[in-house]
Amino acid sequence: MNHRPAPFPARGSLLGPEDAPPVAVINPDGKAQVLLFADHAGRAIPRRLGRLGLDRASLDLHIAFDIGARLVAERLAERLGAPAVLGGYSRLVIDCNRPVGHETSIPEVSDGIRIPGNAGLEAADARARDEAIHRPYHDTIAAWVSRLLGAGRPPAVISVHSFTPVMRGFRRPWHVGILWNRDPRLAVPLLRQLAATPSVAVGDNVPYSGTDEFGFSIPFHAERHGLAHVQLEVRQDLIAEAAGARHWADVIADALAAPLADPGLYRLSRY
Repeated sequence: MNHRPAPFPARGSLLGPEDAPPVAVINPDGKAQVLLFADHAGRAIPRRLGRLGLDRASLDLHIAFDIGARLVAERLAERLGAPAVLGGYSRLVIDCNRPVGHETSIPEVSDGIRIPGNAGLEAADARARDEAIHRPYHDTIAAWVSRLLGAGRPPAVISVHSFTPVMRGFRRPWHVGILWNRDPRLAVPLLRQLAATPSVAVGDNVPYSGTDEFGFSIPFHAERHGLAHVQLEVRQDLIAEAAGARHWADVIADALAAPLADPGLYRLSRY
């Protein structure tokens, strides 16, 4: 599969030449009328920020990135023949699925763990994170949406995330969650297909809800254009390793086949 770093504006002082790019595009030559992205695929931290005051063990946890999401997105890109835009930096540096300036955009505490490197951040430092990481990532997605719309091929938009198996003592039973708000075109048939798949426990707007006000990427890149869309959440213990990620990506790709074959999915409609 073709892995190509995406072009992005000149880096500011936060990222140096030794740092990873803020965004990559997987399968950029994919011909499907589908655009995938994964906001929390990466866990890089700019060298200037050290480890944000955390030990290495904390940076292996779900607070730092969506475990397995990159593997699932890569396999879905392959199966669907679609491009996928992947965020490269940890959500602890700046969360690419939050509006800039939101109280959860650069968290001081995540799942009970304090993030020392985010405490009392100056406005200029927060702005540097936006300019170096958040903006190039979203500029890349926006460029792909614009390109596909300009070619008369409005894409179905699929956002790939993962969720921790246990949160606040509750063991989550779902294998896959489907998040959506007002537009049912992709979410509802996908839910139906997954529910009919043996041994798959699928959740409708669980463990998180697509109606939550702080989600940024789907409203910004899909809803405002009238593009059909869905956000996937896959349980992390199922996809932390390559074999499991491949299996669950294949389950999802199989379930997507019928919904994505519907021509009505590609008409611009606002709900």
